[in-house]
Amino acid sequence: MTTTLSFPAAAACGYLLGSASTSLIVSRFYGADVRAHGSGNAGATNTLRVLGKKAAAITTIGDIAKGVMAFLIGRFLLRDSPSLAALGGLAAGFGAIVGHNWPVYFQFRGGKGIWTSFAVALAFDWRIGLAVLSAFAVVFALSRMVSLAAIVAAALLPVIAWLSGSGPVATGVFFVLAALAVARHHSNIRRILEGRESRIGGE
Repeated sequence: MTTTLSFPAAAACGYLLGSASTSLIVSRFYGADVRAHGSGNAGATNTLRVLGKKAAAITTIGDIAKGVMAFLIGRFLLRDSPSLAALGGLAAGFGAIVGHNWPVYFQFRGGKGIWTSFAVALAFDWRIGLAVLSAFAVVFALSRMVSLAAIVAAALLPVIAWLSGSGPVATGVFFVLAALAVARHHSNIRRILEGRESRIGGE
């Protein structure tokens, strides 16, 4: 396969993998569809509220795993071009996030891609992944709002990538991922500004 074809192939493979929405697969074992309850989002936070900690933990692990797996598939497809292998991983990772958000197997109604985005960043450069996770943890500890922590962590992703020396192409990809994550949280942003956003673990 030529390099030109490898990038779209990586993105396509990532999309098909990302479309395996973990929360929706898990919720079927509970005889439910998390999109019909709570916030209506097919993500780990809504799974926690609707189905409990065990289902949410499995969902989180699954969302992270498919992000890492997609990245590795992308690297493998570009293995003959070492200088482009990481970008192949990002192409597949981007596809996985799009698939997570708009899954072909589940009527294109998925989650917001936060944990999968984190996984892609972690697979690309563990320092970036840990820095983003640390930002998420600090904001969540202070606010008890998963959405706010996710928005702040997403916004910091391209900044951290640039400061880590990831280069303009990778930083650009992370910027797009960050913009997508923030846009997917538009309703949460409105509720945060209005003081109505839900908190976890008390007010």
